[in-house]
Amino acid sequence: MSQFELFNPKLAATVAGVDEAGRGPLAGSVYAAAVILHPQKPIRGLKDSKKLSAKRREVLAQEIKRSALAWSVARAGVEEIDRLNILQATLLAMQRAVEQLAVPPTEVLVDGNQRPRLAIPVQTIIKGDALVPAISAASILAKCARDAEAHQLAQQYPGFGFERHKGYGTAEHMRQLQLLGATPAHRRSFKPVALAPLWEGIS
Repeated sequence: MSQFELFNPKLAATVAGVDEAGRGPLAGSVYAAAVILHPQKPIRGLKDSKKLSAKRREVLAQEIKRSALAWSVARAGVEEIDRLNILQATLLAMQRAVEQLAVPPTEVLVDGNQRPRLAIPVQTIIKGDALVPAISAASILAKCARDAEAHQLAQQYPGFGFERHKGYGTAEHMRQLQLLGATPAHRRSFKPVALAPLWEGIS
């Protein structure tokens, strides 16, 4: 696909943008989203989800779900991350997201340089979340889903501060990990978690 086609929504009507959220955290699932934008329903303000406020992401996420030709969010859980490794789990989540789309895409554009296994053409694009609107939309949906899970973890495991650090290895999280121990939501294959004591709530 040419650069012209990447940015021409009429020619790219069945091209899905794909991105992930949650590769780096020490806990929780890794999420991926796939979005096929509607050529007659452009969405203003799409950009890399990391450059948007949480409130703006949520507003855009709702608009994406209303206006996109098709969208899907999928995940790979902690057990899959520990069994497969984080890269393979991420690619699995991407594969699931694409395969769950209500409209089958003819091509997939993925942020980064790793390709999920799919039966259709896949093109990787470095910094695609800042360059391709469909990938930007996918990054927003994936990030919102990941943040929603972090808030669920905050309720399930109070005291860890998941609502603030979203599972990333901040100083607060590392301190609470040593103090409270690794919960079932933590990724045991990640070294800081493997070296931590077990959460006392585990039987």
